[in-house]
Amino acid sequence: MFPPYSFTKQPLKGLYLTYQIVSTVFFRLPLWTLLAIPPWFRQRKSWTFQRELAVNALRHLVVQVDAQVGNFLSIPDHTKLDIRNGVEGVWIEPVCEALLQYDILALAATAQVKAVKIPAYWHNNTGEMIESNRRAQPNEKIFLFFHGGAYISLSAHPSDTTAHAIKGLIHHTGFQRALSVEYRLSSTAPLTTPTNPFPAALLDALSSYLYLVDTLGFPSAQIVVCGDSAGGNLALQLTRYLVENAGIICGLPSAPSALILLSPWVDIYDLRASDPDSSFQINANTDYLRIREQPGYAETAFTGVHGLGIALYNRYISPAGVHPTLLSSLTFKGFPKTFVTVGGAEVLHDQIIRLKERLVRDIGEDKVGFYRAPDAIHDYTVFPWHEPERSDTLAAIAAWM
Repeated sequence: MFPPYSFTKQPLKGLYLTYQIVSTVFFRLPLWTLLAIPPWFRQRKSWTFQRELAVNALRHLVVQVDAQVGNFLSIPDHTKLDIRNGVEGVWIEPVCEALLQYDILALAATAQVKAVKIPAYWHNNTGEMIESNRRAQPNEKIFLFFHGGAYISLSAHPSDTTAHAIKGLIHHTGFQRALSVEYRLSSTAPLTTPTNPFPAALLDALSSYLYLVDTLGFPSAQIVVCGDSAGGNLALQLTRYLVENAGIICGLPSAPSALILLSPWVDIYDLRASDPDSSFQINANTDYLRIREQPGYAETAFTGVHGLGIALYNRYISPAGVHPTLLSSLTFKGFPKTFVTVGGAEVLHDQIIRLKERLVRDIGEDKVGFYRAPDAIHDYTVFPWHEPERSDTLAAIAAWM
C-alpha cells in the first residue's frame, strides 16, 4: 500500500487513474457483481444488489483513489463564483472583526486566518431564477446550508453530490430557497502548506449568516441552519457561537430557529474509534468511509497549527467528544430545536448518538428530532439511489418542521 497522496502530480496521477479505471472495469466490477448476487455475501443481507454495488464503488473511489490522488475532479472553491449554465450565486462580504469573540480571534491569529469574501449559491423550489439580492419576503423561511466533505473536499456548487441533500430538503419542506456556502477548505502536507485550518470555516459561516440577516433582511426566527457530515459540524459551530455570545457582542444576531444535522461529524478526534465494539470498527465493512482509526489527513488539516489536541477538548470542534476537559464545560443550553439523522451502517454512528443524547439532556426531548435509518451508510441523504431511507428521512424532517 502506498502512502496517502502518492500520485498527486503528473504523469504519475494520469497513469494511476488509468490503472484504476482499467482494473475496476475488468476486475473489480465483475467481482463485486458476482459477490453481490447471493444476499448472504452482501455486507448487509437487507441491502439490494444495486446498493451493494454502489457502496463498493463509492468506497473504492473515496478510500483508494481519492486518498492517493486527492480531488481528481475539478471543483469550485472559495476563490471563484461559478455561475455558468444558469447557476445563481452571490459574493458574501467578510464578517467585521468587531463581531468576533476574543477566543476565536486568538485562534484565528494563531492559524493566520482572517475573514474573507466568499461565494455562495442559491437553490430554489420553483425552478425559476432567483435574484441574488432579493430581500426576504413576509414570513419566508430559508435554509442556510453547509456541505460535507471532511473540511477538505466537495463544494457548495449545485452540481456537487452534496447538493442532493439541500435540494431534497427544499422539495419536502416547501421552502422557497436555500443558500449554500462555499466556505474555505483545509489542506496540509503533502498536498500544500497548512491552509485554512479552524476557525476559517466558522468565520465564513458567520459571514453567510450575517448576509441573510443584515443584507437580505431575514429575521433569525426565519432561518434554519443545516449541514451534512462536516457541514453538520459547521452548523453546530455557528449556532454555538451565536448562542454563547448573544447579548455580549453588540450587533450579533440571535441563533437560528432550528438546526438540521445530517450524519454530522461531531467528534473530530474520536478517542473511542479504536474500541473493538465501536461503530468505527463494527461498521468499517459496511460504510464507504471505512475509517478504523483516527487521526487522518482531514483531522490534521482541519486542526492545523493548533495541533490535534484541540480536537479533544474544544467544544466547537468536537461537541460529541469524550475528553474530561471538554465534558467539564460542554453544554447545549440555549440551542434551538434540532433534528439529527444517522445511518445504522455508518462509522460515525456512536458519536452521533452521543450528540443526540446531549441535546436531549440540555434542551429537552421535545426539541430534538431524530431519525435513525438502520441500514443506511454515512450521509445517505446526498445519494438519490439510497432509497427508501433518503425519502423517509426527508419526509420525517418536513413533518417535524
